[in-house]
Amino acid sequence: MLVKFGSVGVLGTAIALTLIREMGPVLAAIMITARAGSAMTAEIGIQRISEQIDALATMRIDPLGYLISPRIAAAIISFPILTAFFDLIGILGAWVSGCLLLGVNSGTYFYRVVSSTQFDDISGGFIKSIVFGLLVVTICCFQGFFTHMRTDSFGAKSVSLSTTSAVVISCVMILISDYVVTSFIV
Repeated sequence: MLVKFGSVGVLGTAIALTLIREMGPVLAAIMITARAGSAMTAEIGIQRISEQIDALATMRIDPLGYLISPRIAAAIISFPILTAFFDLIGILGAWVSGCLLLGVNSGTYFYRVVSSTQFDDISGGFIKSIVFGLLVVTICCFQGFFTHMRTDSFGAKSVSLSTTSAVVISCVMILISDYVVTSFIV
C-alpha cells in the first residue's frame, strides 16, 4: 500500500518521530504505571494500614524521606531508560513489519530514521519521560501514603481502591501532562 501511494520513504520518518516524540514516552509511562505504580501504591498502603509508617515516625525516621525519596530517584533513572528501550523495540518492530513483511527497502527505512531524528526530538522524549516518572511516583505514593484516610472503605479494601485510583489518576495525568509538555517543548 505504501508503494501504491509513493510513501515508501516516509515510513522511517513517521515511525521514528512518532515513537521518539510521543508514543514512546507515553506508552512506556502507562505500562510502568500499571506494573510498578500499582505495586508502589499497594506496598505503601499496606505499610500504612499495618501501622509500619507510624512505627517509622515513632522511631524518628522521616517516612517520606525513607519511603518516597528512593522511589523518586529510581523513577528519574528508570523512566528514560525504559522509554529508550521502548523506542528502540518499536523502531525495530516497524522495520520487521515494513521491510521484511511488506518489502520496503531496509536502507531507505534506516536512512530516514537516522536523518529525520534530531537531538531535540530525543531530548524532548526524555524530558517527557522524567516528567511522567515524577508524576507517577508522586501520585502513587500519595495514594498509598493516605490510604488510611479513605472514607469509602478501610483495611485491605482501601488498599485496593487506592491502587485503582492511583493507576487511573496517573494515566490521566500522563496524557494531560503530555499535552502540556509538548506545548512547551515545540
